[in-house]
Amino acid sequence: MLDSNFEKWPVAGHIFPVTALDLRVVEEPHPFELAERERAAENWTREVTRNPALFNGKMLLQRAVTIEDGAISGEAHIIDYATFLLWRKTWPPERALHLFSLPVILSSDGAVIAVRMARHTANPGRVYCAAGSLDNHDIRDGRCDLEGNMYREVREETGLDLASAATDDGFHALHDKSVITLFKVYRFAETADALIAAIERHIASEIESEVDAAVAIRTADPAAYDYPSFMPKILDWILVREG
Repeated sequence: MLDSNFEKWPVAGHIFPVTALDLRVVEEPHPFELAERERAAENWTREVTRNPALFNGKMLLQRAVTIEDGAISGEAHIIDYATFLLWRKTWPPERALHLFSLPVILSSDGAVIAVRMARHTANPGRVYCAAGSLDNHDIRDGRCDLEGNMYREVREETGLDLASAATDDGFHALHDKSVITLFKVYRFAETADALIAAIERHIASEIESEVDAAVAIRTADPAAYDYPSFMPKILDWILVREG
């Protein structure tokens, strides 16, 4: 069984190019889920009391990850979302790690296009690029399908098709020990206004969208929106690079 090599990981918050990926999905239950099944059920009861719209679906949670010279490998288990909600209250990296992919949409006029999550979601009001945790739909030949996950999440949340965009080669990544974000830039031919309008039409067509607004971001100011911790670092890296 794989063990994390934390001592060889890049400094937390440092963005680095990913040179190789080997993210396997193993069949046995996650040790954290086995150990915390009762506490996860109790916490889930409290969570749905506060937010009845939550759905206890399946997702992938890493047990261990190695990072060395840009090469990332890991083992993921299929867990209940209820287990994840308990784990993320303390984010203990020695017990589990959350690895996910983030498609960064760039408009033709240089804006990063992000979304604001709706009030009924688990991340109400948070602003970040359209994305979602890997789940059981994102398994291909026993591996985590990061590209498939990004295409699916962007289509579901925004109506946009990543296949219509040009993309920079390869992933880049950063971590804060418990959470590992792998991101890739997708360059659309449309302006920010056109992309925002298209996303707003998609939101309006949904019965209960996970997204309540789309935003065009042109600054890395961490106070501009209610961001998760990875967003300002990625925005700064991309907007400085784009000039």
